[in-house]
Parts: sequence; C-alpha cells; structure tokens
Amino acid sequence: VEQTEERDARMYRPNHYSQTEGTVLRCTFQKCSICNKSFRFKSALNRHLLVHSKEKPFQCVLCNKSFSRKGHLNTHLHTHSNEKNFECSVCNKSFSVKSYLNRHLHLHSNEFECTICNKSFSQKGHLNTHLFLHSNEKPFKCTFCNKSFPRKYNLSTHLLVHGNEKPFKCSVCNRSFFQKGNLNTHLLVHSNEKPFKCSICNKSFSTKRCLNRHVFIEHMSLS
Repeated sequence: VEQTEERDARMYRPNHYSQTEGTVLRCTFQKCSICNKSFRFKSALNRHLLVHSKEKPFQCVLCNKSFSRKGHLNTHLHTHSNEKNFECSVCNKSFSVKSYLNRHLHLHSNEFECTICNKSFSQKGHLNTHLFLHSNEKPFKCTFCNKSFPRKYNLSTHLLVHGNEKPFKCSVCNRSFFQKGNLNTHLLVHSNEKPFKCSICNKSFSTKRCLNRHVFIEHMSLS
C-alpha cells in the first residue's frame, strides 16, 4: 500500500509539470471533516476516518482481535509467529513486534520508583507488585489450603509444599488437575460442546487452544 501511494505521489505531486501539455498540474487535497487533517488521496482519507470511528474491520483469525488498519493487523500477526526482527542493542534479545522491544528496553533502566522505600523497578507492573509488601493485601491465594501471599512468586514457592497433589479430579476419566479452571476446560473433551468456531471454515472445537492450532496449521500455511 505504501509503495503504491509513493508511486502515485510521484505522479501527482502539487505543481508537477506536464511536458506533454506544457501546463502546471494542481493536486486537490482531501480534508477530514472531523480534524481538518489533509490527505493527497481519497483512499488515505478513508483509512484515516477509521481512527474517528469504532470500526475495526481487520480481524486476526488466530485470536479474534480486531484492528482499524490492515498494517496494524500485519504487525500483530508477528506475535503468532517465530519471526523476531527487532533486536535489543543492549542484550541482543529479539522480539516479534517493535513495541515489545521498546517495553523491554525499560529493563535496562530503573524509572519506576517506590515512593515509600525509594526502591526502583524497570517495569510499572513490578512496582505495583512490590507495593503489596507495604500493605496487608495478599491477592495470590493457594487453591489447596487457601493461604494467601503478596506475590505470585511467593505462591509458586509455597505450592512446592503440596508437591504433586492434584485435588481436582475428572469424574469421567479420573484425570487430576492442579486448578479447577483446568478441570473445567478438560471436561469439554467429554462433552459434545464445541463453543470455539473457526471463522474461516466454520469448523468447531472444544477448546480455544485446539481452534488456534487448527487455524495455524490449516489456514495460515495457505496464506
């Protein structure tokens, strides 16, 4: 699309001189009626108008996330592939999307500071987790014994106490699970319920994971 617009721009620049007719051609700009931003081509204006609306016609077939522009969808699709073209110049770690690289770069700085103890963190999420230590809030609860912890890491360490204990058992095949949510997902296998439908071929699946795998194997390889 960008190459096409660039080619058109060369053909229809303002004040472009026509050797065949010996006249100066004037380019009429298309103006957005909402924000008065001007565009050389009507197609560019139409794409811009999507910014002012809720319309997001470009949908990812893997996770159903929608986008207002095809370019944004194409960028998003990299998150579903193993292609990682954006490399950190500090540690050489690679990322599929540039915004992920930008977020990662915060790891090499400490810009989020706790106002209570002045400890610094590279990410705001880490700071928020740290703030639980200054309060009595313990949002991470063990599903085995209901003991609560201020950090997810503390809960993970605590779970080692329970070893291989899997209290949630399937009544059909006796398979056991650590969490009730995993059991509920598993139970769909024993039923005829297939709530996850492929938007391309309408084939249905019992779990979203099966649907994503189907789309990647059957449809992504064809594109």
